[in-house]
Formats: sequence, C-alpha cells, structure tokens
Amino acid sequence: MYPLIFRTVFSRMDPERAHHLVVPVIRAFGVWPLRPIVRALTRPDPRLRTEALGLAFDSPFGVAAGFDKNAVMSEGLYALGFGHVEAGTVTTVPQDGNAKPRLFRLVADRALINRMGFNNAGAAAAAQRLRRSRRHPRRAVLGANIGKSRIVDVEHATADYVTSTKLVAPVADYLVVNVSSPNTPGLRGLQAVETLRPLLEAVRDAAGTTPLLVKIAPDLPDDEVSAIARLAVDAGLSGIVATNTTIEREGLRTPAAAVAAMGAGGLSGAPLKARALEVLRIVRAAVPEDFCVIAAGGVETAADVQERLDAGATLVQGYTAFIYRGPLWARQINRGLLAARD
Repeated sequence: MYPLIFRTVFSRMDPERAHHLVVPVIRAFGVWPLRPIVRALTRPDPRLRTEALGLAFDSPFGVAAGFDKNAVMSEGLYALGFGHVEAGTVTTVPQDGNAKPRLFRLVADRALINRMGFNNAGAAAAAQRLRRSRRHPRRAVLGANIGKSRIVDVEHATADYVTSTKLVAPVADYLVVNVSSPNTPGLRGLQAVETLRPLLEAVRDAAGTTPLLVKIAPDLPDDEVSAIARLAVDAGLSGIVATNTTIEREGLRTPAAAVAAMGAGGLSGAPLKARALEVLRIVRAAVPEDFCVIAAGGVETAADVQERLDAGATLVQGYTAFIYRGPLWARQINRGLLAARD
C-alpha cells in the first residue's frame, strides 16, 4: 500500500512539505489510544534487546538525527518500533536554516540531497520536549544531536556547543556532537584533530554523566577517520556515529544535469552504503571492542542492518529509507533481524 501512496501522492510533493504533513501523523501514533495499538503491531521481539552506553535498547535499529529535528515525534517513532530516536540537530540559537528549496529526492537512487542548515527551534525548546518524553515509563532511548549555531563564528564554536550541552544533556539518554554536516559553513573544519580535541573535552566536561559521541563525515581520508576514532577514545567519549551525509555525487542513476540543478548539500541513502560501511570498519579497527559505534548511511533492509552489526556496529540508524519504505519500516527491519537469528 505505501509504495502506491508514495508514487501517487508523496513523490509529487515538495519533499519538505511532505515531511511536515507526516509529522502530525507520526505524533498521533504516540498518543493514546493509538499508541498501544500501533505498538502491539510493531513491538520488537525481546531477543533484539541490545545493551549499549549503559542503556537498554529494545532493538539495535533507530532513527538517525535529521528526521525529528525538534524532538516532537519520539513517542510515535517508539510506537512504530524504533529502538532509539536521535533528535536534532539542535543549536543553541533557534534558526530557520537555509533558503528553500533545500530537500530533494533522487528516486532512481533511493536517495536524498539536503542542505537544511540545522533548521530547529533551539536547544532550550528541544530540552523541554525531551524532558516530557522521558516521563513515559515505556519509550525509545532518546539521543540529542547538537551542532554549531550559524551566527556563531567558528572560533567561538566550543562555547556554543557547551551551551547546548548544558541545556540538553541532562534530559537526553546520550549526546552526539555533530561536526560533520556539510550544510553549515566552516563546520566540517572542526573535524581536524587539533581543533576537535578541545571541543570534545569541553563538551564532555559539560555533559557530566550523559554518554557523549561524535558524528563524523564519510568524506574524510581513512587516516583521519582512524585519528578521530583514537581521539574519541583518548578523550573519554562513549562512542562514534559513522557516518553523516556525503558531498560526493559519483555513480548516481539520476541524470547528472538533474543532480546539478539540485545544487549543494549532503547526499544520503543507498549511494552512501559502501563508503559508510568502509568507515565503520575503519573506526571499529581503531577502537576497543566495548566502545560504542553507531552505524548510519545507506541502510535500508534488515540485511543492511545485519551487515553493519556483523562489521562491528553496536547500533544502527536510518533515515532516508524511511521516506521510501514507509511507516512499517522499523517493523520490517526488526522482523528481518529476528528471522536471520532463528
């Protein structure tokens, strides 16, 4: 049913408008009386329970940052079967993001290009919503992804991240420092080890007991991936998220002229699969066995998720395939993972 709806309805809409129309539907799934009904249809089997970051995840599969930017859908996403929801990216200063249009579908590639620019209502607003969501006795694990406010100069980025940390870390189950989005000027430069170390150490100190991870780009050279992985361990972080979107455009089925017309932005979805898997393996080889590695990028099927787990991922995240697979995506993944283990 959903593929037909996508082809006849959603694929004809502006992608960002379609997303905004879906948000209240997903939120409704998290409200009584729909919540227990939906959850009964999608609840992960107890055999998928995963321990990581000192937390219990109902499933190793969760929603990557970018889908629930303002932490408003966590209850609905839990009802749909996701084991965790990473809200954000949120910034200290509320911001509208980049000019529209800024989100594009590459249907032939089962991919997206986005240059959203961290549009969000701010870390304080996200903190309030996360606090409310944590009151539910049964809920997904809630992560918070933080980025640099656009109006803040790069040289003042650390203080900006620390401010966001102090707002959201107390109400998040874990925290992710995003220094890898291609859509905020100067942000990816923060991945340089000499710049990244003081930033991560400052955020670590501000986060207190909340587990801290850093999210890296797939476009880094292999030696830099290894260096950041070692830095994360040395700085006392709890894990790494690998990876963010890519600025590469090689090997796409969508005509080059159409891709060029879409303009700059991060590419996500199936074309990212191979590189994201490579980066995962590089990270895993550089960190201890008990260090949490969350894999993201190009994940669509249960086989994709299992491949990441077999390659050393502790947890796996997805986003883009949600657009193409529909509301039962997490259930499909969870049932496929279980079938592979039987």
